[in-house]
Amino acid sequence: MVPNKFPALGIEGSLNRQAEGMFDKMNGIGAHEVVIETPDHNATLATIPEKRIEDVLWAYRDRIVDLKKDRRFKYIMIFKNHGTAAGATLEHTHGQLIALPIVPKHVAEELEGSKQYFIYKERCVFCDIVRQETESAVRVIADDHGFLTVAPYAPRFPFETWILPKRHESAFENSSSQVYEGLAKALKNLLVRADQVLDNPAYNLVIHTAPVQEAAMDHYHWHIEFMPRLTKTAGFEWGTGFYQNPTPPEEAAKYLRDAKVENPPQVAAESK
Repeated sequence: MVPNKFPALGIEGSLNRQAEGMFDKMNGIGAHEVVIETPDHNATLATIPEKRIEDVLWAYRDRIVDLKKDRRFKYIMIFKNHGTAAGATLEHTHGQLIALPIVPKHVAEELEGSKQYFIYKERCVFCDIVRQETESAVRVIADDHGFLTVAPYAPRFPFETWILPKRHESAFENSSSQVYEGLAKALKNLLVRADQVLDNPAYNLVIHTAPVQEAAMDHYHWHIEFMPRLTKTAGFEWGTGFYQNPTPPEEAAKYLRDAKVENPPQVAAESK
């Protein structure tokens, strides 16, 4: 893990929140770091050993634990841009971490939606997704190592995929060593399948986790969202917030599920 040479936010200084007429502004305080996933310039996250992926996950966990001690930071986002079409500016495989002084809008909306679901049903919406998708199996890609890999019911993008821990936990950094080991296996399995089915696509990968200054949440459940860049977001999407996806999730799940990988995890749909 190294500091980003061209950081989006700087760690020195204070937020200095202030008004400018009807508007508000503050300084760009935060942290922006890069995790170099392997010393091999030609390798990718899909081709490195599972143990190396696990090491990467531990690096993220350790940096979150350290950065959350700074009370200025409210949310720590972990993401990966793979390929030029996904916004990557470096060829060498890497991921990024950004510590933010506010909770991002999309995260706040996801948190509020899951909270309202919990108030109404007294259950975590993500735990319910795990249960329902496991039972129906039509959108399941893999089910093993404590994780469910699934095409979501209403995906924004073709072959959008989620990896959900089957055991409830709101914060990524609070997971056990067994969870990181299982996640490394689940993540590699998905990336290998995607490379085969989609011909090594560019993609964005984001870890959705709870705000770092919050206590454990019964209504929220950390997870990974994987989005291959197969279509473009254009005026209709920007103007409406609606997305046009030409590939039904059931078909995407089947293509990925049927991909031939070495020692594949158990697939729920195939086990029935």
